[in-house]
Amino acid sequence: MTPATYDVVAIGNAIVDVIARADDAFIAENGLRKGSMQLLFSTDEAEALYERMGPGIETSGGSAANTLAGLAALGLNCGFIGQVADDQLGTVFTHDMRAQGVRFDTSPRPGDPPTARCLIVVTPDGQRTMNTFLGASQFLPAGALSHDLISDAAILYLEGYLWDPEEPRGAMRRAIETAKQAGRRVAFTLSDVFCIERHRADFLSLIADGSIDILFANENELLSLEESEDFEGAVASLSARVPLLVVTRSEHGAIAVKNGERAAVPAEPIDAVVDTTGAGDLFAAGFLAGQARGRSLEDSLTIGAICAAEVISHVGPRPQADIKAMVEARLG
Repeated sequence: MTPATYDVVAIGNAIVDVIARADDAFIAENGLRKGSMQLLFSTDEAEALYERMGPGIETSGGSAANTLAGLAALGLNCGFIGQVADDQLGTVFTHDMRAQGVRFDTSPRPGDPPTARCLIVVTPDGQRTMNTFLGASQFLPAGALSHDLISDAAILYLEGYLWDPEEPRGAMRRAIETAKQAGRRVAFTLSDVFCIERHRADFLSLIADGSIDILFANENELLSLEESEDFEGAVASLSARVPLLVVTRSEHGAIAVKNGERAAVPAEPIDAVVDTTGAGDLFAAGFLAGQARGRSLEDSLTIGAICAAEVISHVGPRPQADIKAMVEARLG
């Protein structure tokens, strides 16, 4: 196997986030599911919710793209594959990815629908409720894949959010084949209980056939996938079927299990939770950075916890402080 040029290449939704603050009454009045993600199925629906929201902050987002932003900030060499439209938001997203040092070569898609956007409502407790219009991102074709880029990455990282539309689902299956043929590792994040409820059989099939080498889940996603209320039982069951399982538990920290070896770390202390948008994405960035650099499970979890703590201490899904310096100060 030839050495990889890229540490991580990710395939995910190319999304611009609009983040606004609101109270719990707004959540209830608009029929939103607090702390979760729901899809908006039309431009009109997205625009109607946007009009009801208060003043917002626009920033490039998308789960896997956020993870790559964190990895790049940690000094890793990364690439992204995702579909934007040939419009203003598509130009903004492309600029933001490249400005962070991430290779992004996917050609924009002409015409409608527009570039994806995620309308995020943050309540006073810091919980984010996401309402996603997938737009152009759901039309990522297999023909847009750079197989040379995928083959040249040590880890291929895929987000469960993008599994919903048929076209990118097929593209990701093809990408897994390319990565496996090149002898690379495949990491997958379950993303949300919403995704599991719709695609449990597919996700379990990917695990059963050995397509996934590193699986990321939070506690709720783990229990949903295993259809269990027993956390330890679910960990034991799933970790026996995937080479490396990583589970985040919010304020209770995170665990990782690899070939029977288990490590756990507490959550990093912060003054206040401001916005949980991107917490899981940045945790994945830290953990993958540790693994790409050959660090132990405990060190990788610690880097993930440091990155997650940084991102929830401010509004927005990408790091604002020097997370590389923070990690070096802690672990060397």
